[in-house]
Amino acid sequence: MHQLGSRSSDGTPRMKIGYVGGGSQGWAHTLINDLAQCEDVAGTVALYDVDYEAAAANAKLGNRVVDRADADGDWTFEAVRELDDALSDADFVVCSIQDPPEETFVHDIDLPKRYGIHQPVADTVGPGGTLRAMRAIPQYREIAATVRERCPDAWVINYTNPMTVCTRTLYEEFPEIKAIGLCHEVFQLQELFAEIAERHLEEADDVNREEIHVNVKGINHFTWIDEARWRGRDLYRFLDDELEARKPLNDFEPGAMADASYWVTNYRVAFDLYDRFGALPAAGDRHLVEFVPWYLDLDDPEELHRWGIRFTPSSARRPDEGPSQTERYLSGEDAFELSESGEELVDIVRALLGLEPVETHLNYPNEGQMADLPEGAVVETNALLTGDDVSPLTAGSLPDEVRSMVETHVTNQKTLVEAGFDGDLDRAFRAFLNDPLVTIDRAAAAALFTDLVEREREYLGAWNLEKSEVLSS
Repeated sequence: MHQLGSRSSDGTPRMKIGYVGGGSQGWAHTLINDLAQCEDVAGTVALYDVDYEAAAANAKLGNRVVDRADADGDWTFEAVRELDDALSDADFVVCSIQDPPEETFVHDIDLPKRYGIHQPVADTVGPGGTLRAMRAIPQYREIAATVRERCPDAWVINYTNPMTVCTRTLYEEFPEIKAIGLCHEVFQLQELFAEIAERHLEEADDVNREEIHVNVKGINHFTWIDEARWRGRDLYRFLDDELEARKPLNDFEPGAMADASYWVTNYRVAFDLYDRFGALPAAGDRHLVEFVPWYLDLDDPEELHRWGIRFTPSSARRPDEGPSQTERYLSGEDAFELSESGEELVDIVRALLGLEPVETHLNYPNEGQMADLPEGAVVETNALLTGDDVSPLTAGSLPDEVRSMVETHVTNQKTLVEAGFDGDLDRAFRAFLNDPLVTIDRAAAAALFTDLVEREREYLGAWNLEKSEVLSS
């Protein structure tokens, strides 16, 4: 049987991590932070990015951090120019990629607004999510094919959105792949339940979110909770009281969120959906409104403020001018402080090496953990990870009305992946047209889709654009 990694003379497991998107200004820094504090696993991180210089800068930063006196990890970071080299003989593969936002993401946000379609996030569903999926599917096919050739026994851990489409593409290209998708959306809801425990239970004081157990079910960014416990105590029973305390839920004034963080959520949409359907969504309100578009039927975008959230403008997606975050760390302009990141990648690596089991929520093909959704669909539920194995935990059924909404997106995701493997742009348009957020008529939808494709043509080379009927109509 394949054994992950090797062991040094002192018994410490040693491994290779191949990082696809190693020039990242976000996740790569988190990985450096967490590995620098990991004492019982060691090895090499090969950073690959189409921007080699960004990967090289992160390698320099990673080596500098682990050499510090306050770092306990024994890791070496190196930048490589080819994907094959990053993944060759890797034990783990981490994926965190992003096309240049100013050439892609900005269009995904701004063009639909001209057609009256507003998106607070634009990376999972809606017009923006569809185009991002279309760009990602060929990239993830290449990643999966390289895993098949270079490291077929490796565990692949995906952080890229649209999470469900990317993870499903990995399995479609290489059915024997061992891949999971990780998202931190549920962590915030666990923090909310920690606060609820402190408000309602006398013995609950300074509750950590890691002490909160929740039953997770659904698809990424449209996950639902129907059970929450702290030390065996039921917290879900307090939701009705919490709901009443928050009513009226849409009592913020238009314009009230103008100076708030782009990422703010006040759980008003989540509690409204709980009031309607009897289950509590786990994602942030910014994501939820894109799946349930009646919140986005707006005459004035500031009306969304009534729910305690705001739109993230395309300007927030553009890279900052001047030195990158990595360059600011390397120059000393900013200090790289080791911290508790709250992310679970290192814990998951340790679990799959057999060091310590972990139970968490993750994205994984449905093999019965959600009996009311199609087999093979990538779903988000709890799972137990231990000793080179992932065991999804049975999550139970969704309320009928919620299941119906979820199934629409499962169908669209399946359609997009199949279209991506055939390069069939017209089939991708069917998924685009079927998205609940595309509330305009077919002619306008075709015009918007065409506009997005033409603006992002450089990133859609794997699609058969010349034979597309929708582009020529």
